[in-house]
Amino acid sequence: MKKILQYMFALMMVGAVSGLQSCEDYFDLEDNPNLVTDPPLRTLLSTTTHKTAMNSYRVASITSYFAQYLASSTQGSATDTYEIADYTTTWDQLYLAMADIYDMRQKAVAEGASDYVGVADILLAYHLSLVADLWGDAPYSEAFINTTLTPSFDSAEELHQESLRLLDEAVAELSKTESSVILDPVSDLIHGGSKDNWVKTAYALKARQLNKLTGTAAYDPQAVLAAVENSYTSNADNADMAVFATRNPWAQVALDNENLLLGGWLSEQLIEHLDGTTYGFVDPRLTQITDPTVNGDFVGTPNGAGNVPPGSSTVQDENYISRNSPLTGDESPLIIVSYPEVKMIEAEAALRAGQTERAYEAYLEGIRASMELLEVDPAEVQEYLTNPAVAVGAANLTLADIFREKYVITYLNPEAWNDARRFDYQYAGFTLPENAALPTFIRRVAYPTGETSKNPNTPEITDLADPLWWDQ
Repeated sequence: MKKILQYMFALMMVGAVSGLQSCEDYFDLEDNPNLVTDPPLRTLLSTTTHKTAMNSYRVASITSYFAQYLASSTQGSATDTYEIADYTTTWDQLYLAMADIYDMRQKAVAEGASDYVGVADILLAYHLSLVADLWGDAPYSEAFINTTLTPSFDSAEELHQESLRLLDEAVAELSKTESSVILDPVSDLIHGGSKDNWVKTAYALKARQLNKLTGTAAYDPQAVLAAVENSYTSNADNADMAVFATRNPWAQVALDNENLLLGGWLSEQLIEHLDGTTYGFVDPRLTQITDPTVNGDFVGTPNGAGNVPPGSSTVQDENYISRNSPLTGDESPLIIVSYPEVKMIEAEAALRAGQTERAYEAYLEGIRASMELLEVDPAEVQEYLTNPAVAVGAANLTLADIFREKYVITYLNPEAWNDARRFDYQYAGFTLPENAALPTFIRRVAYPTGETSKNPNTPEITDLADPLWWDQ
């Protein structure tokens, strides 16, 4: 069945390069006679749902070094040490996807296809959050019109508000019963045409966005909890995508590493977070995330320090992304937002609201659901959940407990870096990379040269320790 879906997806993609017309001037694309100028909604749906998951991966492949899930095998690598890097490719992929989403929405509005309008709103809201959480201010209000080559930059706070507006609008559109075109279950690569799950995802992303404001006066834990209550109820609701040309891109990283194209090395921070070094107890998710080394142990790579002696970079004596993991196997889905994450959002918001019993129940359920997602043995799950260091009781639950568990739950997800910044990197044992270019932890990335070279409206960013508006 999966091969059939892949084949159908490949056919759809032939005509789906279409939706770039809305921002043609912005990307300076030349006329291409092979472009389909009026693709059907189902084709745009397959394109946009696929690109959304792939862009989640692309952003995570940047931010996972900042959250210290990953580390470079090379000492002093710019990836690890907070040097200014050029992420033009990621920027372009995000905007090209938004152009397709914009086109799908415009076409859906014209055809009265409210289901497709709602999905487009959700996908656009998610992309706006990815862009704003990396760079801050970014083009939006003028990005998808044909009247300017140099769009202005909307403020990051405006982008945040727009993402919330889009999510609310999505719920309203998906609640309508008269959509002229129903969601195609084959073309919808995230939720298989389920309107109910799309509504839940809108609320999950809304809860995530609202919870991001903990460092601002606008934070409202009750609003977060209200969104959670309309969101996911199990892992079956997760927003994920598992249709690939060959394999999950994280699995490709792992395969490349096996073939000595080095990448996907796991950080010492992550391994010691899980193996008992940092907290004094072993997390059974460790063996479901990575494989033991050739020496039968678990060894992470220190960020900034590169390969750990005595073995060379080509000896598998450190831990890497694993193709045997339910999260990074060849056919594993790319997870955009999950039920375990939502439960940890609930736990944090409830704790901040003084609802300690609710916070504790959500905390334990988030751990249990994460273990289930990673296919941990039930006996090990029970042992972990009854460990006194984990089962601390409602009266003793702290933000540090919640962030400790959520760090594992959001492994290789872009949201992890947002949490790290909100928590001020206060994870136990978390240290600056060796030879870091900054005296403190990174808070943002610089605008890509592909944008700065052609758009004079691009803000100048010289200090990557300068926090974004919500990161106070």
